[in-house]
Amino acid sequence: MDREENVQHFLDLIKKSRRGKFKVYIGMIAGVGKSFRMLQEAHDLLDNGVDVQIGYIETHGRVGTEALLPGLPVIPRRKIFYKGKELEEMDLEGIIRIHPDIVIVDELAHTNVEGSLNEKRWQDVMTLLEEGINVISAVNIQHIESVNEEVQSISGIEVKERIPDSVLQEADEVVNIDLTAEELITRLKAGKIYKPEKVPIALNNFFKTENILQLRELALKEVALRVEKKVENEVVMGAGIRHERFLACISSREKTPRRIIRKAARLATRYNTSFVALYVQTPHESMDRIDLASQRHLLNHFKLVAELGGEVVQVQSKDVLESIVKVCKEKQITTVCMGSPGFQLPGVLCRIKGYRKFVRALAQASIDLIILA
Repeated sequence: MDREENVQHFLDLIKKSRRGKFKVYIGMIAGVGKSFRMLQEAHDLLDNGVDVQIGYIETHGRVGTEALLPGLPVIPRRKIFYKGKELEEMDLEGIIRIHPDIVIVDELAHTNVEGSLNEKRWQDVMTLLEEGINVISAVNIQHIESVNEEVQSISGIEVKERIPDSVLQEADEVVNIDLTAEELITRLKAGKIYKPEKVPIALNNFFKTENILQLRELALKEVALRVEKKVENEVVMGAGIRHERFLACISSREKTPRRIIRKAARLATRYNTSFVALYVQTPHESMDRIDLASQRHLLNHFKLVAELGGEVVQVQSKDVLESIVKVCKEKQITTVCMGSPGFQLPGVLCRIKGYRKFVRALAQASIDLIILA
């Protein structure tokens, strides 16, 4: 390590020590009691002389949650006029100015009103942490980017507001708020989650028992994964252990590349490592030939990779498979994730031959291959 790197390392350590601590409550679905638990914790902290304040809480009109608000110091929300309406947002600058020891920030996946300092509330939280303010926040499993498609397959609903997995990687503590499906449905029917007129709709949609069970499993796995990663980060790895690194092979198609990216990101999180997304630009998709829709899909894929903490690599080549092998060697990849190969006529025999050569090259380099349908 040279002098400049040594100084930067020291400055990074100082910055990290000054950074606020971050605690996240994860729930499987709305109504499990995340906001309720955060307010309970705020009262406990206040009783112990800690300077804790409410930066933003969303009670959704739930009586039990609202009953916990009296006695807690609340930082007033900022009023914004947008498209002729008066809206309220968390006052990020106000929180920084008051600078409490701990601030409660609900609805981590929330999208801020246009014109706010940050586009997303999770970005507000990162700002608060950098200011040395400790944050307690909450999010439901369906808002986590890498499990978005799993949630959609379970519920049939695409969740638009999402947070990158990297946000949870920043958390010092991740806590699961767990209820059985029976307990949750009982709460729903008792009007403790939604108003009575909304209950039948909820029971027939997101709150079906089979949905709840699968979402609960996802939430439990997510929290277990975060705990495991924390343990791994604090244990020095022994010599001779294979260091996993994943490659997502993507194209300009709309849907399959997103599944491949999320799979690679999920594996990278599981193994506490990084992933690379590779796009091989063939002459067929050169800048003067690629259509606008394909360009848009690619930009969205690159953005998703960045949000999930990956690295984008673009190369120009006529031979896609050869390029994959080359990048694997350059980036020390251990596992390749890609879509199923197409063997359409004409040239099917030549393509199969090329694919066999590709698989042999990966095998010789001890690189695993995962093919997604």
